[in-house]
Amino acid sequence: MESAGARPPSARVTIKRMPERAVYERAAIDAILDEGLICHLGFVTEGQPWVIPTIYARDGGRLLIHGSAAGRTLRAVQGGIPVCVTVTLLDGLVLARSAYHHSMNYRSVVIVGTATEIVEREAKLAAMRSLVEHVVPGRWNDVRGPSEQELRATMVLSIPTAEASAKVRVGPPGDAEEDYALETWAGVIPLTLEAHPPMADPRLPAGIAPPNYARFYRRVPAGNGKQAGR
Repeated sequence: MESAGARPPSARVTIKRMPERAVYERAAIDAILDEGLICHLGFVTEGQPWVIPTIYARDGGRLLIHGSAAGRTLRAVQGGIPVCVTVTLLDGLVLARSAYHHSMNYRSVVIVGTATEIVEREAKLAAMRSLVEHVVPGRWNDVRGPSEQELRATMVLSIPTAEASAKVRVGPPGDAEEDYALETWAGVIPLTLEAHPPMADPRLPAGIAPPNYARFYRRVPAGNGKQAGR
């Protein structure tokens, strides 16, 4: 059933197909965003639709996205073009007794809003730090910070997350009642994002060991208010 205690923030992000999978609680939405690494940024410019995969970070009530200041993508949206951002986490393959009821277990978020450019130097540096720390917590303090030239070459956009909704599926297949009698295996193949041992840069001097945040890296699923659904 639709998540209790929260309502959709707008008609634009109201889940209409399979509303029983809808989740509108802020904490649940933030947890999905915090676990993910890649988002897809969608917008229309000069009559041409674009969907761009990119790294992001959540910073409180906003999403941070960065890219080349010379690139067409971010320059197109910096002036206030409405955008849509999606994040999806895949948790499992759902194998039903019928082809029709095959599905996937997933957690996804859709955000709509208007992107604005972060131009003030210190705010831009803080945003870049948030992006690095979202991907690998603890990394920022170990590396050289951006030079002035690198800062100028990088554009950072801020997108409010206030207008967002999540859609979640968990649990076993939801077969038609008569199909439960079929002698066909059914269930879920769980999927996770797994980190392998870090591989050193070939030009790394001998004797520099990988830091603990690289040796023990993993994305930890947070509580996300997910629920079973068909």
